[in-house]
Amino acid sequence: MTPETSGSISVSTNYLTPSDPSLPALALQVTQLVGSYMLWVGTTEGSPEDVDKATMQGNLCKDWACAMPPKVVGATIPATSLFRSSESDIALSMAQRLAKRFTKQIFLSIDVPSSFMTIGQGPKLLLDVEKGIVATLLEMEQSHADSRSTDI
Repeated sequence: MTPETSGSISVSTNYLTPSDPSLPALALQVTQLVGSYMLWVGTTEGSPEDVDKATMQGNLCKDWACAMPPKVVGATIPATSLFRSSESDIALSMAQRLAKRFTKQIFLSIDVPSSFMTIGQGPKLLLDVEKGIVATLLEMEQSHADSRSTDI
């Protein structure tokens, strides 16, 4: 994880090792804002040390969505696609699940090559994407909670 911090905004880029050797590694960039996360995830051929370069080679607007946490338990999770292509509509439902779980606004961009979706490896890769995002955000939230408790 390579964090950069500017005031109350922090940016980190993480290398996510694939669960299956036939799948590509993933790069996850998390921009932590006040009450929201902006996430970009895409495949990378680079090493863990070069994970920062993956974001420069990726595409922000391949499949991009925004979701808000529900104000009332059980309510519909408001969300919208900011940009999507005809072959991808994954970010919308994933952003809704993440907004509900973390009770924060989520901007999510998924940059996965359509070739993985068409050859049957898509579901496995998307499961890795979501698991990697959840694990990273849980770690960030725990770290934030720990730093707040030491400030008291």
